[in-house]
This record gives sequence, structure tokens and C-alpha cells, in this order.
Amino acid sequence: MKQKVVLAFSGGLDTSFCAKYLAEEKGLEVYTAIVTTGGFSDEELKKIEEKAYKLGSAKHITLDITDAYYSKCIRYMVFGNVLRNNTYPISVSSERVFQAMSLIGYAKEIGADFVAHGSTGAGNDQVRFDLTFQVLAPEIGIITPTRDMTLTREYEINYLKERGVQDNWVKMEYSINKGVWGTSIGGKETLSSKLTLPEEAYPSQLTKEGEETLELEFVKGELVGVNGKTYPKNIDAIREVEKIGSAWAIGRDMHIGDTIIGIKGRVGFEAAAPILIIKAHQMLEKHTLTKWQQYWKEQLGNWYGMFLHEAQYLEPVMRDIEKFLEHSQECVTGKVSIKLRPYSFQLIGVESKHDLMNSDFGEYGEVNKAWTAEDAKGFITLTSIPLKIYNSVNKNFNK
Repeated sequence: MKQKVVLAFSGGLDTSFCAKYLAEEKGLEVYTAIVTTGGFSDEELKKIEEKAYKLGSAKHITLDITDAYYSKCIRYMVFGNVLRNNTYPISVSSERVFQAMSLIGYAKEIGADFVAHGSTGAGNDQVRFDLTFQVLAPEIGIITPTRDMTLTREYEINYLKERGVQDNWVKMEYSINKGVWGTSIGGKETLSSKLTLPEEAYPSQLTKEGEETLELEFVKGELVGVNGKTYPKNIDAIREVEKIGSAWAIGRDMHIGDTIIGIKGRVGFEAAAPILIIKAHQMLEKHTLTKWQQYWKEQLGNWYGMFLHEAQYLEPVMRDIEKFLEHSQECVTGKVSIKLRPYSFQLIGVESKHDLMNSDFGEYGEVNKAWTAEDAKGFITLTSIPLKIYNSVNKNFNK
């Protein structure tokens, strides 16, 4: 009997090559599985399934983990306002561990001898997949043709062409990974430091002009409403924001950062919903959290994002950070208004019963209500004491 291999399959160039190679060159019984995190339509998933069977898959399956991905990851990234290097909402990075956990579960279920993926040896995904596989199923082997053979995209395209595989090869020049929390785009332009992606490389195109107002409603830090409509499922509210924001070509950028393996890397992305939601959520927090809540939440949010990026989701400290982030959201409830324009947006303002700009205490720069002028003078005098002491003792050090 042939040995079984479960291949993480997206229908892109690398995984298309792997499906053909593992079946024909290695003689394995290939079980292809796409783990969707909400980035594909039913029609797209059907086309991916058809492609898998054309490439020699013995069986193809779609594993939908969208709801689990939201409840176990996305909501905490919103709570933590996670943006890698203040830019990238860790769209694909955060998905990979969840996809790996789902794949290894399926591999165990069917008694597979191996799991395989199409990651290269020069990227982060190889670490995310392999590390998770090793932790959860060290008894199952790992096969990575693209990495082990040091293949180029040109080689893979030619390999498939020679075996009669027909596809949109021009489109395949770009590596596109879609999920509900954003889409990453890699291509020849991202391999250099000075070029950017052409307009046509982005899956979503600008279709609107002028401007539009978007209202987002949060309850305890989670998005529940868009433009006055409440969504029972948070993931559906995210999809609605993506639909609105992507029509304005909002959320496009280039992420430049340090990879897990130590080199610098660039990747393009479009993530209208994550950028709009995180920025709106962050503005609401400025109105509803104390100074020290914001400070410590920022520190832990940065660590949470870094650990997600570097495949450390299974580290127990992540559950500890999640508890902190969740507790910090008790009063983060309200509405945020945003002005949308082509390629850009502007945060307008918030409405919240927890708004700490409570005018009963005072109006900044205008009038004090909760203290007297004499109170202010005494406060300033006491605040100045440590500086007075230092400057009195060390008269020559501040010159």
C-alpha cells in the first residue's frame, strides 16, 4: 500500500507543484487539505478542490476553522491593537499555526505517514508549520519539496507546464494568501528594497470615489455593529468592514521586518478590515481606558503579536496575556466614526457611556470643575519638589 501524505493545499504555485511531485515522483497517496480562515468564497473553494484532483489528489478536503481562528486569535489581536512594526496586522502569520494544528489533526484522523507543505527555506512559514507539527505529532514525518530542493517559481511553473498542467501562469507570478484578517502578496517587487507592488497585483481594486462615513460599534472590545446594523457573529461584521473598506483600496501597505530565521523580509498586503477595526478600537480605548491600562496593554499587545508572528502560540504565557487583554476590555464599549476616501481614512470621533472625557470634572484647556486654583498651585508645587532637590544638589549638571 502507498504511504499517505496530507498536503497543505491552497491551489497556488508551490502547493500545486507539491501535489504533482508527491504523487508522481514520490509515489505517495496525496490527501490535499485547504484550511480556510474565511478568505475564500464557496466558488473559490470549489475551484481549488477541482484543481487538487486534476493534480493527482486521492482525496481533497476543506477544513473551515474561521470561527475558532476568530475566538482564539483575532479577538485578542484587536484587544492588543496588534500591528507588527506598527504596520502589519499579522494577517497570514497568525493563521499558520491554526492551519497547522488543523492539518495535523486531520493527518492523525486518517492515519497519515507524512504531512507536507510548500513553504520555502527562506521564509517564516516553514517554522510555523514544522514547529507545530513537531510539538503536536512528532511521530509523523514532514516533507517540504520546495524547501528541500531550493526551487524557484520559474522552475515550478516549467515543471507543471511540461506535465500538461494549464493555469494562469502570469497570475501565479505573485504569491497570494487570503484570510478573513487580510491578504499577503509576494512577488518579484517584494524581493528588492526599492520597488513596490503594481496596482494589478492587489486582489481588490479601487471602485469608489468621493468620501463615505463608516460607523463601527464595539462591545467589550469586540466589533458587533457596522453602520447601525448589529451582527450576531463578529466574523460577519469583519467581513462587512472588509467589503466596504476594500472598495476604497484602504489597508494597502508594505511590511518590512525581521524574519524568524534572522534575515530582513518584505511582503505586500491589503487588510482594509483589520486596519480600520484596530485603529477605531485603539481610538475608543484612548477614551475609555486609564493611562496605565493603555501603557501596560501596549507592552503586552506587542509581546502577544511578536509571539504569534514567531510561531509561539502554544507557549503557555500566551494564555496569561490573553487573560489580561480580555479583562482590559470591560469598558471598551461604544461607537467610532471614520471618514473613508480613496486609499485613506480619517478617525472622526467616538460615543461611549464609558468616555473618560467626563465634563463633570473639567474641560481640557477651558475650565476646571473638580479642583480649585489653589489645589492646582499646590499640586504643581509638590510635583516640582524632586526636580528642585536634584537641581539644588547638582547645580552644574543641567548646564
